[in-house]
Amino acid sequence: MRVLVLGSGGREHAMSWKISQSNLLEKLFIAPGNAGTAELGENINLNPEDFPSLKSFCLKQKIDLVVVGPEAPLVAGVVDYFKNDAELKSIAIIGPDKVASQLEGSKKFAKEFMAKHQIPTAAYRSFSSGDEAEAKAFLATLKAPFVLKADGLAAGKGVLIIDNLAEAQEELDAMLSGKFGDASKTLVIEEFLGGLEFSVFVLTDGKSYKVLPVAKDYKRVGEGDTGPNTGGMGAVSPVSFVDNTMMEKVISRIVEPTVRGLNEADFTYVGFVFIGLIEVQGEPMVIEYNVRMGDPETEVVMPRIKSDFLQHLKATAEGRLAEEKLEISEEFATTVMAVSEGYPGTYPKGKEISGLDKLKEVLAFHAGTKLLEDKIVTNGGRVIAISALGSSKEEALSRSYAGIKAICYEGIEYRKDIGFDL
Repeated sequence: MRVLVLGSGGREHAMSWKISQSNLLEKLFIAPGNAGTAELGENINLNPEDFPSLKSFCLKQKIDLVVVGPEAPLVAGVVDYFKNDAELKSIAIIGPDKVASQLEGSKKFAKEFMAKHQIPTAAYRSFSSGDEAEAKAFLATLKAPFVLKADGLAAGKGVLIIDNLAEAQEELDAMLSGKFGDASKTLVIEEFLGGLEFSVFVLTDGKSYKVLPVAKDYKRVGEGDTGPNTGGMGAVSPVSFVDNTMMEKVISRIVEPTVRGLNEADFTYVGFVFIGLIEVQGEPMVIEYNVRMGDPETEVVMPRIKSDFLQHLKATAEGRLAEEKLEISEEFATTVMAVSEGYPGTYPKGKEISGLDKLKEVLAFHAGTKLLEDKIVTNGGRVIAISALGSSKEEALSRSYAGIKAICYEGIEYRKDIGFDL
């Protein structure tokens, strides 16, 4: 098979790494990719949201399968573009269509979906620009902390958790006035849920499904879960507090109603469902849906999949996922993210990375890197995820941290407590 992976982050590197192991693979392309994906296939300088250019490339290179990594092209309708074009219809694509992608692209849409299918989640109401007085009145009925969510995509910055009511009301005004552009001109206010968070990933062909390894990620930039939210500073899989009893509840109360709801809906959902969950007094509740794999969770999920991932994706695209046997390793996987100084605020780029040739017993998944002449340099806030497997969580973490200490670039930062709370 000739495969095109869309995206440039650690998620796409990890997926490309797993796809590259398949006997089904003839040629792998990554658009635009990074310095790490360049070692697995051919990087293509294409914007995943430039659909006409994608079409031209796919036809020229006789692509068989497109795997969409990030959410932006899905929300923009890349699946619809392929399905509605006579020349592209024969090319399989992994990802939901534009309407289905609102599960991530619109918090209001996702909440309404959960309510319709009786999927447990926090109580909420949605408001639009012009509803400020009503929104503030509802906010005053809730207990602190207060949760405000921009309805649309806001580059991971659209969720605010605020302890003070007056400050929350000020932020409400700012959001409805366009603090996050059009993304926050509608917002969702919901009750705060306190508990332990974890992530469940589902691959579905629209009818049947497979549950991928469960993971927990660490969003805050600082040790002890302090500081601002990031795209993710590390992850662990499996998750100690997610036992068989908890997973039975997740499957029966959340995964199966979600897949049934997708199957009944008037849209096409072929791809991944990322379910962000929280355990509240022993019960799982949904915080959010994403319509793609998570990052950096993918960097611990992919190493634990033993079976042929590309074969699973092919079967998913062809509606035959029920026939597949997903094999999961019993080993623990951990990843620690090296980031740029200043992240998640402003940060420099172009810092030369050394030590990659010294890595042992780890997988280095590039997140924000690029090739500059014959050097690998930083090209993002999150730079490299150092993943490792081990017979215990402690062994895997020891390897991840030994690996991250072996690499060097100016301003390198990372959390030193990933997985220590499990």
